[in-house]
Amino acid sequence: MAFVQFSQVSLAFGDRDILKNVTINLQSHSKFALTGANGAGKSTLIKVLAGLIKPDSGERAVQKDCRIAYLPQSGLTHQGCSLLEEADKAFEFGYEIQRRIDEIGEQLKTAQKTQTLLEEQSDLIQKLDDSMWHRRAAVAESVLIGLGFKRSDFERQTQEFSGGWQMRIALAKVLMQNPDILLLDEPTNYLDIEARTWLEEFLQNYKGGFLLVSHDRYFLDVTINEVYELFGGELKRYPGNFSHYEKVREVELKTLIAAYEQQQQEINKLEDFINRFGYKATKAAQAQEYQKKLDKMVRIEIPESLKQIHFKFPPAPHSGHLVLRMNGICKTYDNKINVLNNLELTVENGQRLVVTGKNGAGKSTLLRIVAEEDKDFKGTVIPGSGVKIGYFSQDNAETIKGTMTILEYLESVAPLELIPKLRDMLGAFLFRGDDVYKQLDVLSGGEKSRIALLQLLLSPVNLLVLDEPTNHLDLHSKDVLLSALKDFGGTVIFVSHDRGFIEQLATCVLHLEDGSYKYFPGDYTYYVEQLNKQTDANPSEAVNPADNNVQKSNGQLSWEEQKKIEAEKRKKEKEIAKIEQQLEEAENKKAELCNKMAEPEVYSNGEKARAVQQEIDRITETIDSLTEQWMNLS
Repeated sequence: MAFVQFSQVSLAFGDRDILKNVTINLQSHSKFALTGANGAGKSTLIKVLAGLIKPDSGERAVQKDCRIAYLPQSGLTHQGCSLLEEADKAFEFGYEIQRRIDEIGEQLKTAQKTQTLLEEQSDLIQKLDDSMWHRRAAVAESVLIGLGFKRSDFERQTQEFSGGWQMRIALAKVLMQNPDILLLDEPTNYLDIEARTWLEEFLQNYKGGFLLVSHDRYFLDVTINEVYELFGGELKRYPGNFSHYEKVREVELKTLIAAYEQQQQEINKLEDFINRFGYKATKAAQAQEYQKKLDKMVRIEIPESLKQIHFKFPPAPHSGHLVLRMNGICKTYDNKINVLNNLELTVENGQRLVVTGKNGAGKSTLLRIVAEEDKDFKGTVIPGSGVKIGYFSQDNAETIKGTMTILEYLESVAPLELIPKLRDMLGAFLFRGDDVYKQLDVLSGGEKSRIALLQLLLSPVNLLVLDEPTNHLDLHSKDVLLSALKDFGGTVIFVSHDRGFIEQLATCVLHLEDGSYKYFPGDYTYYVEQLNKQTDANPSEAVNPADNNVQKSNGQLSWEEQKKIEAEKRKKEKEIAKIEQQLEEAENKKAELCNKMAEPEVYSNGEKARAVQQEIDRITETIDSLTEQWMNLS
């Protein structure tokens, strides 16, 4: 079995410990996620695992012939050949083996002792067969199509593709290598939801091992079975999927916060004594002892990503029940590409409408039309009474510029009552500490996008039009945004490639494909189920789920089905909530017992210690059973 093993690995940049005695073992069939706050060192750890950064200390053991493939977050470009020619470079490993097989073949013609050469050649032939090298053309086509490329793209020069598609090429090459160990640093960053779904299935069936970083909770839940959290340079393992890790971590955090608050009280008392009596001769010795105690104290830190931050939008101005009506919307590019064709849509107050479809289907175009950013179309858009639109896209970042600091800029545009909460809001959007004093002109594109999104959320509007609002956000920031959008008193029309975010927010779905459209009067789960039913009923139409010619006689049946689905979903949610409550109580009880075990009067008394340990074992069995029930329902 191929493996990459690290033991007691440490790495520091200056006086900051990035990794402290980290131990991890990646093997074939490992399905690991790496998590931690922004800046915790996740990308650095992956580079150490890939052998790109040498640690200061520790052992790195890699099995002979174990192949490792690494995908960075960004920055890879390709040029000088066609897409298929670039893809073929992923099979260089196989070409090297084939060259060695051919060399051995030549050597066998003149060699007197052939046994060793024949054994090596046989091993190489077997390795080549296992690597799928002989099927490389079919593998390349399958991976490229799965990641969203069209067959018409295959002969295009790679330099013609944009930055996001360049990273898709890089991801495709990494997957086609079929390595023993995959190291993927945010592989979903540039993928639409169709490509993410394909990658989910690829990783679920992958025979090698992988470790990945992602800010997509749903993607993590369906692909991994262990989580490693990097915090303060230390790595901790959590078995189970990502949602289970978050539940366990939430319980741990409660204990950690209690210990933190207790420690802070002790620190305040010691510092108060030192400040009051440090210069008095009668108390100086005691003050020095207290100072030594403070210096030796290991300070408890609360992970930034686990701090709970909530905020609400400014109250949405009142609007009528009808928010928007679109009649006969047609949009054409280059006088031949009909992106939107006779689209009819009515949006009502309070809806959270997600627009879905493949790249190029017209999702962003439709949002620009709704937001009155694009007026070059046929048809009419009629906003309802009192509707005030707020629009966000990645292009908004271009308007964020100047010498003002982030904090100054947002204070100049925020409602007065929200100014005291700005620091917390900025923290939720990954601007922490002195980051808030950065000037706008020095910010990266991603940072400017986050500022533009936060600026919009501070505006008094009642129709939010959001194009990829979760880009450049980590999981914690997405949760803060999701909570705020759920509580928002107006209407939301949005595009997102984060399935978990969509499932939590959307109340209805508009699917676009090949100029046609179909409206689904239910949440994202209902939408997926309807597509699956259509696929099962008529597989030949599976590639074209959008059909705007839906007879109204079917509408009532679909609505009844939706109600049934919603009832079943509510029942399941109640069962999950009950189990989660039982889990929380059991975890709290276990934490109490573990604390009790640490008391001298318990661990020094064998009979008491055994009784407490038996109770801990019983609670642990209960937790395992409840966790299994929870995972089966989730």
